[in-house]
Amino acid sequence: MIIIKEVFSKSELKKFVTFPFSLYKDNPYWIPPIINDELASFDKTKNPAFENAEAHFFLAYKNDVIVGRIVAIINGIEVNQQGLRKMRFGWFDFIDDINVSKALLDKVTEIGQQHQLEFVEGPVGFSNLDKVGVLIEGFDQLGNMITWYNHSYYKEHLEQLGYVKAKEYVENIFPFSNVKPELFLKAQALIKKRYQLKSLNFTTTKEIMPYVDKMFDLFNQSYAKLSSFVPISDSQKAYFKKKYISFINPEYIKYVADKNDNLVAFSIVMPSFSKALLKSRGKIFPFGIFHLLKAKKQSKDVIFYLIGIRPDYQNKGVTAIIFDEYYKTFTKKGIKNCIRTPELEENVAIHQIWKHFDPKINKRRRTYRKEIETSLP
Repeated sequence: MIIIKEVFSKSELKKFVTFPFSLYKDNPYWIPPIINDELASFDKTKNPAFENAEAHFFLAYKNDVIVGRIVAIINGIEVNQQGLRKMRFGWFDFIDDINVSKALLDKVTEIGQQHQLEFVEGPVGFSNLDKVGVLIEGFDQLGNMITWYNHSYYKEHLEQLGYVKAKEYVENIFPFSNVKPELFLKAQALIKKRYQLKSLNFTTTKEIMPYVDKMFDLFNQSYAKLSSFVPISDSQKAYFKKKYISFINPEYIKYVADKNDNLVAFSIVMPSFSKALLKSRGKIFPFGIFHLLKAKKQSKDVIFYLIGIRPDYQNKGVTAIIFDEYYKTFTKKGIKNCIRTPELEENVAIHQIWKHFDPKINKRRRTYRKEIETSLP
């Protein structure tokens, strides 16, 4: 018999966060989260996502042993302002037992029915900067700190339970040696001159901070037309600034500005922390911090986390300026591999940006959806 319990206490929430450690203990490709960071992101007093979101955390038990988990999420902006009557779910993990996955998803559907929502979709997080999607290809590829990893049976469970593909995302990898400077060296100089643009580079985190809010405003502009986009609020900007900026080498953040210092493009690249996180086993102290700091300075793999271009500058070749700056930085750092995080299959513009580097798709992931019946069972 499967018993579903809602999580309320701190001790239960820690069990929720650490359940995947047992589920993936023998899997060399799963990357553990930083436990305290995960706990903080679920703290309603710390994460501003809860200002506009309602979330319920559930654990599944079988014979008094935890066998699954899920978060049921209602994003208030999405439902009340955008009119998208969607019930979200995320952080969905479970043993290979269809009764477990069904019981967890049924609980999400039940909450959706109580709020008169129309469909369930996931796995997704609270916002567009959270993790997204069930992995459907690439189970033999190392994960990273900004994506979920899962067993291959997740897809089968969802489809068996009547869930259908909602959105598909692709992830790519290419060696830095594929980047040929002649592709953008002349172009970036011409584009700078034509549009009176300049690149902004940094050596310290302090130098970056005055531009971060403008960058998130530009992010909201750049991605507004994509499906399922929910704008980032001012309080979320402050939260993500604190959460992520310290993890990123200042040299890996590139901005392009016009003659009036208005940002027209940005890009954030992160060093790969995957191997460091494996060594730290989810804990910063006492030794995890050293592995992370070492990776920040020495990792030869980088992850292209975000890139955004103001709509009126899209299709004007502004990325040539960004790539020229990264080419100089990565050459100096001895970077070996460039990894791209999940990008919507429908985002043709972003795929065009990378085509010259001959990227290889190494992972695919999907969100799944299912209509919600109007009456409670």
